[in-house]
Amino acid sequence: MTTTESGRGEQTRKLIVDTALRLFSELGYEKTTMRAIASAAGVSVGNAYYYFASKEVLVQEFYLQLQKEHLAGVNEVLAKGGSFSEQLMGILRAGIEVWRPHHEFGGKFIGLAAVPGSPLSPFSPESAQSREMAMDVYRRFVAGTTLKMDAQLREQLPDFLFLAQLGLVAYWVHDQSPNQQRTTKVMELAVPYLEDLIGLSRHKVFRAMTTRALGLIKLLNPYH
Repeated sequence: MTTTESGRGEQTRKLIVDTALRLFSELGYEKTTMRAIASAAGVSVGNAYYYFASKEVLVQEFYLQLQKEHLAGVNEVLAKGGSFSEQLMGILRAGIEVWRPHHEFGGKFIGLAAVPGSPLSPFSPESAQSREMAMDVYRRFVAGTTLKMDAQLREQLPDFLFLAQLGLVAYWVHDQSPNQQRTTKVMELAVPYLEDLIGLSRHKVFRAMTTRALGLIKLLNPYH
């Protein structure tokens, strides 16, 4: 395949994804068929299926697009440096900016992902690539932070931050304040508080509390 053909293929993939998202918003996920997506995108049904075997695969591509956009913002944040709170706020804000255009129908995707066994769940095997990209963001962040903390907590902190991000997205989807300002305020209050708690973990007097927190993180993480 030539570079030109590859570029056209990527453009077609993006066109199909963008068209599908518009139809999901207008018609609903269940009522939107691959035939309707192909027709609205101006491609053949066979071409649509060539790129995406199902609607679920198409949504996974959307997830990957969001992760790649987020990663670009994250790279800038990590390259800039700063305190634990500054960098974590930067990572979360970059995510919010990527998700913002999709707020109107974000709840529909949350609903689909929440169905037990759904391939659209962030914990499903089908979501492994986008999940690993998100997890790697927090592994890089934790590995580079200068904040002193308990060694075992440092090891498990990326898992916790990934789970916290999922919770933040769910809150953001339901946030009807102008430009989701309430979500931003939650972040501004929670992140410095989290930094304080993590910093305390290095002191022996808080060892018992840290051990309980580690146990909770393991229990919440579906991969343990």
